[in-house]
Amino acid sequence: MQSEAALVALLALKPSAVYALVFFASLGNILGSMLNWWLGAHIQRWQNRRWFPASPAQLQRAQQWYQRYGRWSLLLSWLPIVGDPLTLIAGVLREPLWRFTLLVTLAKVGRYAVLAYITLSVLTPT
Repeated sequence: MQSEAALVALLALKPSAVYALVFFASLGNILGSMLNWWLGAHIQRWQNRRWFPASPAQLQRAQQWYQRYGRWSLLLSWLPIVGDPLTLIAGVLREPLWRFTLLVTLAKVGRYAVLAYITLSVLTPT
């Protein structure tokens, strides 16, 4: 939620920069999700290490959830808590990067566009 707070604060300071602010906030989040996808695609190298953050059972549950709801669940990648694991599991299951990027971009840009719209509506009521 820190990026949302930063976006709202920056919009309050400079509402005319809405397009640039939404663009860069979205870009940062999309790149972070792509890093998660890459980590997911390479995660099995480290799965047997002691420091590995997820148990095999946790990975299995996440994979089953993703397989059940499919690639369209990536439209929820903007959500706190579930978004990052979704993007990681998409990499584990080898979701094609082009499709992953398209769905995640729609989710992330949509979130920031709605937030910017609401913020500007509150700042400049008509």
